[in-house]
Amino acid sequence: MTHGDAPASPEPSAPPGPSTPPARSTLVVTAHAGDFVWRAGGAIALATSRSEKVTIACLTFGERGESAKAWRAGRNLDEIKAMRREEAEKAAATLGAEVRFFDAGDYPLTPTAELTDRLVAVYRATQPDVVLTHPAEDPYNGDHPAAHRMALEARVLAQAIGYPGEGEIIGAPPVFYFEPHQPEMSGFRPEVLLDITEVWETKRRAMECLGAQQHLWDYYTDLAVRRGVQLKRNAGPNLGLAHRTMAEAFMRPYPQIAKELA
Repeated sequence: MTHGDAPASPEPSAPPGPSTPPARSTLVVTAHAGDFVWRAGGAIALATSRSEKVTIACLTFGERGESAKAWRAGRNLDEIKAMRREEAEKAAATLGAEVRFFDAGDYPLTPTAELTDRLVAVYRATQPDVVLTHPAEDPYNGDHPAAHRMALEARVLAQAIGYPGEGEIIGAPPVFYFEPHQPEMSGFRPEVLLDITEVWETKRRAMECLGAQQHLWDYYTDLAVRRGVQLKRNAGPNLGLAHRTMAEAFMRPYPQIAKELA
């Protein structure tokens, strides 16, 4: 700038752009290392395919009640825990999710105040938009109802501003119960049918990470086919659904909030 020149005016700054909303968050509270794969692997894979965050709170490794093959092979408790942890980590990674292990011990899984506190902390840290967990009934496996009770109690406590603990309180995320192994005996109704056709192969690969329960691979493949048939039957005509549609079923314990019926 020469003598006498006026200083140049600064260029106007661009108006700030719209802020990017945080990615949606899903929290899955599961009793055993395999439950989240069999029952909600498709829902998890769909969420992560949309770049959403999924956190799995795995309360036990299923080391006592769901690792019969390893016990028969002569493995000890620590070996089985390590094996089930590795399997669950591989399955979660295949689905694109993060898994947190509580190592609370199965058969029985006993609800405690300390476990509930830890779950409240996970709720507040993850701020879930959706929660997936077990339904209230399962006459064949008491660990599943125990996980259900803790998941719902922690959800309520995480909303309470006066409840001690770190993190911001949460809102009231909708809860979906995933399908138990024997739904007819557990009071389960397939109220929500989720089309998982586009991520089915991802779910199948995650299932195949669970070598300790290989006998369930075909069972849950067949279940996805049956739920897919039901989905197509209830979806209406001309929706372009795949000929072999795969689906998962869920229940809703709380009302659906909507501005229109659909």
